[in-house]
Amino acid sequence: MKIAVLSDIHSNLPALKAVLRDIENLQPDKMICLGDLVGYAPFPNEVVSIIQSLNIPVIMGNYDQGVGNDLDDCGCAYRTDEERRLGVISIEWTKKMTTSENKRYLRNLLPRYQLTHGSYQLLFVHGSPRRINEYLFPDRPDENLVHTMMNESANVLICGHTHRPFSRKVQDVWFINDGSVGRPKDGDWRAGWVLLTILDNHALQIELRRCEYDLEILKTSYANSKLPTKYYLDLLPNKVL
Repeated sequence: MKIAVLSDIHSNLPALKAVLRDIENLQPDKMICLGDLVGYAPFPNEVVSIIQSLNIPVIMGNYDQGVGNDLDDCGCAYRTDEERRLGVISIEWTKKMTTSENKRYLRNLLPRYQLTHGSYQLLFVHGSPRRINEYLFPDRPDENLVHTMMNESANVLICGHTHRPFSRKVQDVWFINDGSVGRPKDGDWRAGWVLLTILDNHALQIELRRCEYDLEILKTSYANSKLPTKYYLDLLPNKVL
């Protein structure tokens, strides 16, 4: 059983296309999207249309919630006034550019998705089982992660939202973050997603994958959209650690 999981596309069409090509080459049995289709990049409608055409389970991200419901707040956590200023520009631009039909699609996405295969009960969410915008970062203490699952029966949690991929097993529960297709924040500019494989011997194989794509296409699109160049500069390969 192969399950492809992607999330946090954030309107980055070239990155999404690269990930979908990679997924197609690996022929998974199932594909699931953990949300945040829109925001920050110039292609909200194109990304929504592609994801909708896949006919896969799609979970609502906090950005989808904000844009779909025409809210002033995307539910993001800003560390500085400058981040907040850029965040406001992003959500206002995205709300203006996203069609009413696509907003309707965004506000009707799933709150969560569950799947059972063999001994594995998998729970797919955007932020955490508790909140759509809770950040489960890689350095969360074990006891804190366990606490997030205290009301859940699943033994595999797959989430997004932080844009930082990781996998850890704590007290017989797997915690997996698929990273981000469109705006990674782990120092690697390449589009990220995760392939889960449940083997015949009941082992769980976790592969955090990365895909290169043409940043020049994105650069031109940003210039034409009049979005802040800072959104693009944050993606440049010289950010690789």
